[in-house]
Amino acid sequence: MPRQRSWLPAIVFLSVVCSANARQATAPAYPQAYRDHTVDNYFGHRVPAPYRWMEQLDSPRLHAWVAKENAFTASRLQAIASRSWIHHRLTQLQDVPHESVPYQAGNMLFYSHNTGLQNQGVLFVKADPDAPARILLDPNTLSKDGSIALLDWRPSDHGKHVVYGLSQGGSDWETLHVLDTASGKPTDDVIHWVKFSGLSWTADGKGFFYSRYPAPAKGQAIADKVSVQSLYYHRLGSPQGDDTLIYSNPKLPEWVVGGQVSEDGRFLFVTLNHGTSSNNRLYIADLGDGAHPDVNATLQPVYTDDKAEYQPVGHLGDTIFLLTTRDAKRGRVVAFDVRKPAFAHWKVIVPEGASVIQNAQLAGGKLLVNRLVDVKSDVSVYTPNGRKVGSLPTPTVGTVYGIQSRKDRDTVYFGFTSFLYPGTVYRYDVASGKASTFFKPDVPFNATKYATKQVFYHSKDGTRVPMFITYRKGIKLDGANPTLLYAYGGFDISITPSFSNTLPTWLDMGGIYAVANIRGGGEYGQAWHHAGMLGNKQNVFDDFAWAAKYLISHHYTSTPHLGIEGYSNGGLLVGASITEHPELFGAAYAGAGVQDMLRYQKFSGGALWSPEYGTSDKKKDFDWLIKYSPVQNVKPGTCYPPTILTTADHDDRVVPSHTYKFAASLQHAQDCANPILLRVDTQTSHNYMPTNKRIDRAADVLAFMAQHLGASAPLKTGDGK
Repeated sequence: MPRQRSWLPAIVFLSVVCSANARQATAPAYPQAYRDHTVDNYFGHRVPAPYRWMEQLDSPRLHAWVAKENAFTASRLQAIASRSWIHHRLTQLQDVPHESVPYQAGNMLFYSHNTGLQNQGVLFVKADPDAPARILLDPNTLSKDGSIALLDWRPSDHGKHVVYGLSQGGSDWETLHVLDTASGKPTDDVIHWVKFSGLSWTADGKGFFYSRYPAPAKGQAIADKVSVQSLYYHRLGSPQGDDTLIYSNPKLPEWVVGGQVSEDGRFLFVTLNHGTSSNNRLYIADLGDGAHPDVNATLQPVYTDDKAEYQPVGHLGDTIFLLTTRDAKRGRVVAFDVRKPAFAHWKVIVPEGASVIQNAQLAGGKLLVNRLVDVKSDVSVYTPNGRKVGSLPTPTVGTVYGIQSRKDRDTVYFGFTSFLYPGTVYRYDVASGKASTFFKPDVPFNATKYATKQVFYHSKDGTRVPMFITYRKGIKLDGANPTLLYAYGGFDISITPSFSNTLPTWLDMGGIYAVANIRGGGEYGQAWHHAGMLGNKQNVFDDFAWAAKYLISHHYTSTPHLGIEGYSNGGLLVGASITEHPELFGAAYAGAGVQDMLRYQKFSGGALWSPEYGTSDKKKDFDWLIKYSPVQNVKPGTCYPPTILTTADHDDRVVPSHTYKFAASLQHAQDCANPILLRVDTQTSHNYMPTNKRIDRAADVLAFMAQHLGASAPLKTGDGK
């Protein structure tokens, strides 16, 4: 950590004065939340749980309390002067056409297109890349309020059919349907209770593999704990009850199974992961002739040691290419003969290097390898023997995403984005090495006024951590800049540079935006991830706090102007940060956070996270969970920073009771006038929200942060260019 400047005590004094003044003010009159006398006993440690009743999501008492909280929050947020401008600017930025990276099936291209303010993207198809597009499926016609969500879709290899998943309120539970591409009409195929599933067709186009769970108890689809995922094959035209069971193991209730067919239809690759762990087991079935696949072919176990990641890249003849972390914590690509898969027969194609390999795939007889070099994408092109012959060109430093390729075609589609570069789709030719723009959104934002730089700071234990900082050129580093600090820190997920509509909105208000690539993510491979999981989770919170201290000590901002934000696991990060360091931040936003670490495993898919967090069922795990679990570490008599918490009533990933309990705990304990607000969306979920509601939530959160960090709407409004 850099040595602190002599001016820092003055800032500390200022924050103390602010806290003292806040304590003298009257605390808001929050809606009363009932507290009972429930106490849990963990290995002799008594833990009060006064809001256990909030786990009953269908409780009339809970519904009444949530309604009052929403009304209380809305009255506060609607009164913020800058909210109207923020909502207008977010709408303006959203109101441009945007597209997904297209998926190649036969000669056809399938992609999602949104004119701008449509609640959901519309699925389009082109007979070939230069043909006119036509609408295949418009999910906006399925519900007026966007509550029926199109979650996933996958065309058959020749594009004759498309399987797609719909859900109510964007729940993780999907119901699969099938469209006939030529007519645009659905078939009679319907498959229920699909969750956390991939979709993969056999090469003959007569059926597909999918994963599902047993049906939940009636009325308990949101919170009921899932157990024993199974892999099935569905043949078109047959009822779900006749689907072929490919893999199921009741002895592994918390394992996730997926099936992927190779491009030519010969092999079925089956992966088995312990919950969200990156390590997996690999099984292979030889389906024979892709035109007449044997879906009952025996699954052969290939790697079952659970000690590394084994991700099939594809195959050329009998040679299978594999991305693995075995003896390579940052990843390497190896090849082996399918008849001789033993480690001793591996041939290293792309060795482990200083940077982590994120993914790899075959394209035009070549191998594309996507690395992260200090959290920036670098995609190299190799021959099948491992000789580097090129690189994917990118317009600036940022993130390559959604690469779509086929091993027998030279055309590759990919997306690129960065903090100041909206997501753009490119077409790349493997043979020539040239790329061209396929689709670029015309976002009303003049990026030339702003800049992004990457810095490295030292965390509490001396670990060097990267952080991106985006700001207006020429900004004064006087400690008075409203600043938002974001991080995630978990599940081997890398937080790479990307554009969002909130970023230019915040920058136009004079704000600074920082992203810390803290431990627990995948930015530097397995070691970086492991240093922030299980008993090492405290490193994640320390990295985040020391990122804040860096921004303060280097005059970017100061405590009264520094806000933190995070979502899901990042919401846990924010919850733990404000309970550990309430004095460090000027405001906080935690969205759909995992806030009760002692009970997360009891609901929905929470048990799948146990490899990442551990569970309170084990004393060793309980001993570290109780130290940081946000709900259990709220201390009465503390002045917490202004905080806004959001969740959704159909969130069956991180059930809303996490946020309910944390909000009630903070409101009960708050010892000053700093507001603690709870905002609950309806008919939305963890990862899905129709466009209008997404804009509303973003406007509310950004207005709240702006109010408490000292940001205001610019005097001049316009197109931002």
